[in-house]
Amino acid sequence: MAKEVKFSLVFRDMWQAAGKYVPRVDQLVKVAPAIIKMGCFDRVETNGGGFEQVNLLFGENPNKAVRQWTKPFHEAGIQTHMLDRALNGLRMSPVPADVRKLFYKVKHAQGTDITRIFCGLNDSRNVIPSIKYSKEAGMIAQASLCITSSPIHTVDYYVDLAKKFIEAGCDEICLKDMAGIGRPVFLGELTRKIKEIKDITIQYHSHAGPGFNMASILEVCKAGCDYVDVGMEPLSWGTGHADVIAVQEMLKDAGFKVKEINMAAYMEARTLIQEMMDDFLGYYIPARNRQMNSLLIGPGLPGGMMGSLMTDLETNLESINKWKEKNGKPKMSQDELLIKLFDEVKYVWPMMGYPCLVTPFSQYVKNMALMNVMQMEKGKERWSMIADDIWDMMLGKSGNLPGPLAKELVDRAKEQGREFHTEDPQSNYPDALDTFREEMKKEGWELGQDDEELFELAMHPQQYRAYKSGKAKADFLADLEERKAKKAAGNGGASLPQTVTVDVNGVKYNVTIGANNGGAAPAAGAPAAAAAPGEGNDLTSPLEGKFYLVKNSGDTPVKVGDTVKKGQVVCYVEAMKTFNAIAAECDGVVTQICLTSGSSVSEDDVLMKIK
Repeated sequence: MAKEVKFSLVFRDMWQAAGKYVPRVDQLVKVAPAIIKMGCFDRVETNGGGFEQVNLLFGENPNKAVRQWTKPFHEAGIQTHMLDRALNGLRMSPVPADVRKLFYKVKHAQGTDITRIFCGLNDSRNVIPSIKYSKEAGMIAQASLCITSSPIHTVDYYVDLAKKFIEAGCDEICLKDMAGIGRPVFLGELTRKIKEIKDITIQYHSHAGPGFNMASILEVCKAGCDYVDVGMEPLSWGTGHADVIAVQEMLKDAGFKVKEINMAAYMEARTLIQEMMDDFLGYYIPARNRQMNSLLIGPGLPGGMMGSLMTDLETNLESINKWKEKNGKPKMSQDELLIKLFDEVKYVWPMMGYPCLVTPFSQYVKNMALMNVMQMEKGKERWSMIADDIWDMMLGKSGNLPGPLAKELVDRAKEQGREFHTEDPQSNYPDALDTFREEMKKEGWELGQDDEELFELAMHPQQYRAYKSGKAKADFLADLEERKAKKAAGNGGASLPQTVTVDVNGVKYNVTIGANNGGAAPAAGAPAAAAAPGEGNDLTSPLEGKFYLVKNSGDTPVKVGDTVKKGQVVCYVEAMKTFNAIAAECDGVVTQICLTSGSSVSEDDVLMKIK
């Protein structure tokens, strides 16, 4: 009898691999019936990873979105699955153990069946607790092997890791080829060897960008793979995934049993996805991400990150070119910046210990490479600015690096008095739910059904607060209006700047398009945010991003009137999903804090004044 291979539509990842945002819940609910009618999917990836965080960024409640989005699939007998970053939960930074435990209870209650647990360091100490917590909550625990290509990441390396996960009780194994750079023969051999350990369900996930993944899908299926992740038009291929039509035809020809595709339903779903792109999501999908690019083989950057990378790169290029223009130097093109970035990733990755290039460590390596490029383009030294999150990874606070850290970075850490860590990473992040409960009580916020609102605050504190205040939606609408205006201007429409007003829960915000105003500003009658002008030296931002006084909810922020020392961390600029510590440049007293937490900043904007 022919072996059956089943398909999983990675709907969440289709969007993340293409651009910066995901559809609204009304759009998700509208497309679900068409996906079901296609008749070829046994699984759909509905949430996880950046999904919840993205909902908060554009002012939507992610808990309601997950419940409404998973419901029609359950009714149709289709399993739903999500992406889970182990120690990091759904975010870029580590999560307290009590928040991790609540995570699985909430997601199972909301309708998510399977959790795909992964750690970019492939540190089993981070994954095994999540296997336990998810099974206790009633979920199917799918443990991932993060696939990359390096001298360290051999077949034996991955087989040993699979054994640990199987012994820990995982229900399934995922070969998470997040950059699509796993070599087909290598992956086939790995699949066979895992099946020899135990006839466990194996699901293969890959991205199309570098060009290997159709061959890889065929090899893993020949070796016994049970499920294959696929995409569909208009978001297949490029930095996304192989299209279900091509995969189905290939496997059918190879003698596998596969489900047929209802093409009328396929075209219906395709049309609805295109409508979502035309509505607003297309403004966040760079055209380059719809192309395949074998240059990605070298840096090995994952498809899920390339979606936001190309959007964010526009801002980075603008920052570099502002400096170049100011200093009488020729401007750089996006292609030039991209090649420099790819080359720098290849250079820094081995030095940083070969962490698998998957969230959050792909962002850390990419951010480090990009920061090096930006600093060197401005005449500064490589490694002159390293974010705290990146240091934490290199020092072992998030788990063991697969390879050794370069001596140059070890020496730099010692010079700065930084400590290396060998303890269980979870021990660095104590329980915190009680603190968040107190905050919700103080603010008068409901804990939510199954404590889901408590979970959301604990998992994404900064974003949740911005969501509750309305600032997140205002900033998103401001950014969207700017993108629409720029497109109109480029097509011969209205010229920049122009001012529009956006309404968020009854509060009106004035948005000046094309002007650096630090995000959306409250309109007349709305609460004012700016402090009175102070005296002293300007502390300016070294990069573009969002301003925060603290990184963690339990930290004490500096305030006007505080005395600070030179070198003391006084605030942060969150850029490219990492928090960059900003230190006082002199001893003195803080006389003015120029921005509110969460405000957008450009390079050289004044953050605070110190006298």
